[in-house]
This record gives sequence, C-alpha cells and structure tokens, in this order.
Amino acid sequence: MSIPKTLIAVTPIIRQADVIIYGGTSAAIIAAVQVKKMGKSVIVVSPDIHLGGLSSGGLGFTDTGNKEVIAGLAREFYQRLYQHYQDNSVWKWQKREEYGNKGQGTPAIDGANRTMWIFEPHAAEKIFEDLVKENKLIVYRNEWLDRSPTSIVKTSGGIRSFRTLSGKVYQAKMFIDATYEGDLMALAGVKYHIGREANSVYGEKWNGVQPEVFQHGHHFKTKVSPYKIANDPNSGLLPEISSEPIAEYGSGDNKIQAYCFRMCLSSNPANRIPFAKPEGYNPARYELLARVFATGWRETFDKFDLIPNRKTDTNNHGPFSTDYIGKNYDYPEATYERRKQIIKEHELYQKGLMYFLQNDESVPIDVRNSMQEWGLPKDEFKDNGNWPHQLYIREARRMIGEFVMKEADALGKTQVPNPIGMGSYALDAHNAQRYVTKDGFVQNEGDIGVHPDKPYAIAYGSILPKEQECNNLLVPVCLSSSHIAYGSIRMEPVFMILGQSAATAAVLAINDKTSPQQLSYNKLKAVLLKDKQRLEW
Repeated sequence: MSIPKTLIAVTPIIRQADVIIYGGTSAAIIAAVQVKKMGKSVIVVSPDIHLGGLSSGGLGFTDTGNKEVIAGLAREFYQRLYQHYQDNSVWKWQKREEYGNKGQGTPAIDGANRTMWIFEPHAAEKIFEDLVKENKLIVYRNEWLDRSPTSIVKTSGGIRSFRTLSGKVYQAKMFIDATYEGDLMALAGVKYHIGREANSVYGEKWNGVQPEVFQHGHHFKTKVSPYKIANDPNSGLLPEISSEPIAEYGSGDNKIQAYCFRMCLSSNPANRIPFAKPEGYNPARYELLARVFATGWRETFDKFDLIPNRKTDTNNHGPFSTDYIGKNYDYPEATYERRKQIIKEHELYQKGLMYFLQNDESVPIDVRNSMQEWGLPKDEFKDNGNWPHQLYIREARRMIGEFVMKEADALGKTQVPNPIGMGSYALDAHNAQRYVTKDGFVQNEGDIGVHPDKPYAIAYGSILPKEQECNNLLVPVCLSSSHIAYGSIRMEPVFMILGQSAATAAVLAINDKTSPQQLSYNKLKAVLLKDKQRLEW
C-alpha cells in the first residue's frame, strides 16, 4: 500500500557549525572571517543575496570619525580597497588624478596609511566576495529566518537551533545576530527597545523628542506653509506632513530616524541612465520642496559626495530630501511582506523625487539643468535595475543587554567597562517626524549632530544579552544602546569592529566551555589586542 504524500515525514536538512552568523552585513562577513581565522567552523545564513549591507549598498563615502581607531579586520577591509584602486584598469570613467580625493578628515585615497575610505559599491562587494573565497566561508544566501515561535529551539538558556523559511535547520554552539533588524535576537526572547527613550530614562540631553533643535541644515530655515492652499488650514495638509501635534521636549516615543537609499549616481553620459517617471508618480507630493526652492534655498547638491569614476554617494540633505520621514515606524517588527512594501515605498518616493528635480517646472531652471547631468550608473547594481539593493536601516531594534551604551559614553565622557572596540563619530540622528508648528508652518524634528570630546570605547556588555535571556548569542549590530548613543555607534566601520570582537568572544567561549557572559575579559582582551583591535584612546 502506498503511503499518501501528506503523511510522509520530511526530515529537515540540518546544517551545523561551531558558530552560526545570521545576516549578510559587513559585520557578518568580518565576524565569519574571524571565526575561521581562530580555527572554528562557521556558517553565514544570509537573507541577502549581495553581501556587505550598506558598505556595498551605496554608502561609499564612509562615515569614519577618527580613523586611528578603525583597526583589525575593519582596517584591512579599507586597505584592500586601497589596493583595488591602485590598479589603473579600475579607473574606467576617469583618471585617478582627476578624482578630487576629498574624504572625511583625511584624503579619500590615504597613501600614508594605505587605506581607501571612499569607494564604489561594486568595489566593496568584490572585497567581501574575496574574503568569502579566500577564507572558504560557507554562505547560504536568500535564507530567511522563520520568525514563527516554533522555529527556534532553546535548551539550557541558549539557542540550540533555528529554522529558515526554506525549512533548513541551523544548529551551533554559538550564534551571532549581525542583521540591521535584530530578528534572531528578538526570536530568542532577548529584550529590546524601539524608538527614542525619554531623556529621563538614562539621564541624557539629546534623546527623546527635540523640537526646535537644529544641528544640521536639515530643517526649514524659513517659514513655509504646510497647507495645500498656502496659509489656508481648511485646505488640508500637503503630502509627507504629519497631522500629529509635537510632543513635549525630551519625552520618549516610538518614532525612528528616517531611512533612505544611499543613491549611487553617475555624471558620465556613457555610464548614465536618466531617471524615468516611476509608477504612481504624483508631483503634488513634492510641492513642499517647490516651496522651499521658492524661498531661495539652493543646497540641492551639498551631499552629492564624490566617489571614484564620476559617481556619487548621494545622501539626504536639507528640509525635504531623500529621507522618507515618518514612513518607517513599523519597519523593525513588520512582517517580511510589510518590510518589502516599506522598502518599495521608499524607492518610489526617492525615484519620484529625482524625476521631479529633473523635470518639474516648479524646480528652478538652474537646478533642473544641473540635475539632468546625473543618472543611475549602468555598472552598479546591475541585477536590481541599477538601484541599491539595501535600504539604509539607520536604526531598528536595539537590545537591552548586560550594559547599555549611553550618551555620556558615546561622547567620550566616561570609562566603560571591558572595551572591545572604539567609535568616534558624532551622535548623528536623522529627522523622525515632519509636523505643523503652533504658528502654522511646517518643520522637521529629530535631527541631532553632537561631536564627542574624543574617541570612545564600546563595552563588551553592549553586545551581550542578559545571561538569563540567552547565554550563547552575541549582537554586534542591534547592540545595547540608547537611541542617541546609537547615533554614533551605528557606523559601518564600527559594525565591522564589533563583528570581529563578537566572533572572538564566541570562539573563546566555546574553547572554555562557558557563556560569553562568563568569559574571562582578560583572555578576550589579549586576543583582541593580538589581532590589532584598538580598545582605548
């Protein structure tokens, strides 16, 4: 008698390693390299097909702060980029000497230190793929964590295995969540926070709601009406403005700093695709920008940061730009389907903005003419319509772990316990909302930029969940930090630094048959220093 197919038990494919890393970010790949270098087996389970996250997804004008504290494998990544650009054949669209070499604080091509801080997306992706090949890393791509509660098995206070949507099961002694979202951390039952804490929670100044605090140029500098018919509240609000009243200064909320795509644009006619009118395009949603231009504002091109080969890393700049303010609040905990929808909404908003800037008659003719010199590069993101494959998830979940990095820590005013790496960038948060002021004009809120006194150390406890919540997981990206401290820590070089340190701790904990929380810090410190990590200033 034949057994009906529905009754046949399908044995799942089980994949095992000493350490399993969930994520395809820069931190994930660096962590995997470190595990391999320390002689343990490792599997990278990547929901992404393209590796490197934002580092290969358009963020080529690296936010570095003080480069002296970028050490270990992170520094090696930028040294490999330097070597890449020493090859004359990669300078396809301009000569090396024609590139302006402007970086953040040091030259883009730093010959003295043999580092390259400014680069094209495909060049960064090549470095990550080289690291995979050279270290014979096992990477399973397009493998998405099954976020249903039954997909994770925990025993003795730690993760035993998790399942992906394809039905594969991944077993390990130690796990690292290196995603921007923190899905594995959340599934493991680790506590976390989303949004901005009130200043009172950690005794901070720059957290919470910050109305009328303007530290960059990303606000309305002149009075602009928010209404469809200027100055007529009865006509209703223009698109992209919240009707919610502004909350009290310093209060907490569930709002998240805005996301955008870091667009790579080309000014070379032979390598340039003009912006087409995107689906659902409606010029009315950009009317606010037309009104900003009408006030005389002319900073359109201030964040068209030049990278090699006549390209840019184009970031948000000004009161109305590529940041899609207020449209990401549900992203961190959203289903995969809803996240996909949010990502598509960001793409259409941004493509519509570029089409508007190039074509709409309400845009000043000088801006329109200059904009028409730019388009998407033919030689980047070739399998995604030349559009970046990674949305800039500036912040999502943040773990509440063994140690919480706070504002004073990220300003270099404290000595944190057990440092495992360093940061130095400004406390940098983008706008979280666009609202109507009491006197009836439009304004943005949430944009903060406060510089630390000096480079600061990041505590080991900030990548560790509380031991009773999970005793074999490390979280170097959605780490334990207040919103405003995360504004500095959330830089790609820092994620690579913390990825390496997390991997080091994972391997040492396996060797010592202990939890990462109980691991001897002196032992960890010795290996980090041997591997050229920078732990103090």
